[in-house]
Amino acid sequence: MSPRDPAAVPPRPDGAAGTDPAYSDWAFNWASTRPVIRGRSFMVACGHYLACVAGLRMYSLGGNAFDAGAAMVFAQSVLEYQSYGFGGEVPILIHAAGDGQVAAVNGNTRAPAAATIEWFRARGLTLIPGDGFLPAGVCAVPDALITVLDRYGRLTLEQVFGPAIELAANGFPMYEGMRRALVQHEARLREWPGSAALFLPGGRIPELGDTWKNPDLARTFERLIEAERGARSRGRHEALRAARDCFYRGAIAREIVAYQRDTKVRDATGTVSAGLLSEEDFASFETQIEEPPHVRFRGHDVYKCGPWSQGPVFLQQIMLLDGFDLAGLGHNTVDYVHTVTEAAKLAFADRERYYGDPEFVRVPMRGLLSAEYAASRRGLIDPRRASLELRPGDPYPFEGAAAPAETAAVEARGWEGGTTGTRAVDAEGNMFSATPSGGWFRSSPAIPGLGFSLGTRCQMFWLHDPRHPGALVPRKRPRTTLSPTLVMKDGRPRMVFGTPGGDQQDQWTLQVFLNMTVFGMDVQDAIDAPSFHSVHFPGSFYPRKARPGEMLVEGRLPAAVVDGLRERGHKVTVAPDWSLNYTTAILYDPARGLMEGGASSRGERCYALGW
Repeated sequence: MSPRDPAAVPPRPDGAAGTDPAYSDWAFNWASTRPVIRGRSFMVACGHYLACVAGLRMYSLGGNAFDAGAAMVFAQSVLEYQSYGFGGEVPILIHAAGDGQVAAVNGNTRAPAAATIEWFRARGLTLIPGDGFLPAGVCAVPDALITVLDRYGRLTLEQVFGPAIELAANGFPMYEGMRRALVQHEARLREWPGSAALFLPGGRIPELGDTWKNPDLARTFERLIEAERGARSRGRHEALRAARDCFYRGAIAREIVAYQRDTKVRDATGTVSAGLLSEEDFASFETQIEEPPHVRFRGHDVYKCGPWSQGPVFLQQIMLLDGFDLAGLGHNTVDYVHTVTEAAKLAFADRERYYGDPEFVRVPMRGLLSAEYAASRRGLIDPRRASLELRPGDPYPFEGAAAPAETAAVEARGWEGGTTGTRAVDAEGNMFSATPSGGWFRSSPAIPGLGFSLGTRCQMFWLHDPRHPGALVPRKRPRTTLSPTLVMKDGRPRMVFGTPGGDQQDQWTLQVFLNMTVFGMDVQDAIDAPSFHSVHFPGSFYPRKARPGEMLVEGRLPAAVVDGLRERGHKVTVAPDWSLNYTTAILYDPARGLMEGGASSRGERCYALGW
């Protein structure tokens, strides 16, 4: 992947550099790793190429983008078990062409009713561990996807599950990313007999290209389909509801609860413990469809999930950056990288101070996303010096209401490659953008007979102060890092995108978005551009450390830029050339009937396919 010769860049008629899409093939000093995938009927992009095929199969069955999105997410729970499993979470943003509405599907978990700050404190725990059973909440994926199919899809659950069942029952070739994770976590997998039997067949890690199967997961999928079949005489809605109840109110929930109740495992704190989930936790669980927050940026209406996710930090960042001449700063110059990084620090400081489950805490979203608040914060960005403190603001004067009692100050905390992404667009203008994650095989044992692991998202709750917006409360949703994006333009669908990456998600995708909207790059160039991110603020995962002033940049960023950032006080770590940013994205131009897909080559298996 050699860079283009800068000397070959043709002169622009207006003297500018790289702001006209017509020049995007020449204006940047890196080579595209893949072509832009173009189509007119259907476009999918996700974290594994075989899951993309599963999505395209829904088109041939008469399905829409929502059927395709669900089919891919189901298939990814088989294919990408190291990054996301069926027991995890899946926040989703959708645009429904039928009514023109954008909605957020709250595919987040909830804490068990028995999980309290007092329970953990009584056992000497000041942080919820990142593995084992103690950070497990209710599995959110089945309900979220069935809700999408029920409300927006066309096909039966049996049709949508088809590719996932084939992959689980018949197997697929072992690939590099999954095998690396197995090698890295082999010792832990051997601690759990069910996991050892599943992932180390014959007592060894499968070789590249070996067929790997998960027959227990295939049988779990079949059980849901059997429930759907048994209720089809009552109509599609009741059939899907029967499948959903089979998981949350039937034998599957009982098996999950019994396993984590009767099995004790060691976690990162050294604690050996069973889990806290009950059958009532599952029976009372219900996915919600919500109105997502959004802001306008240079003609684009950008939508994110609510403050139960970190999604609004993307919106806060673009509100801050809208006051700068970003094109004038120049793409990935010292001035540009510094400005974007400093805006991220301010937005993420507000995430730490204010974000939480809106059912339990008051989040001042109107103030946080107001142009006036952004203007008041923008002056904190010193153009010549990196900030080294965490500086949350006060959005309440811009909220139109008095501030509540002061919340606790945040404590000063990476990402291990868990999480994937799923996008789908169809010719009607339906758009699906999801960020599946959790239920990783490295963090929790595979449940015998079911073939999936419980999630560990509840590690993101705080235990140090009950006043903190992210404090643990029974049945509360943790503030997740999972953050899909959906964009409209002139009231019409425009793009969907997202990336894995924990706290980095809304920094990497911000750069891709700006690469397209400010610098005129096509979708693949925008993804392939050298990336960077800050780790200045407390991380969301155990052990929740912060690294004030530190940032990572890909090695492809010019040495002069790295030196310039260091001169301004940034503590810069140079990462390998193609190691940051795993975005998948789809652009839609309804006037031309054109869809364009792109996928990062950094993750080895991300892909886009179109028709």
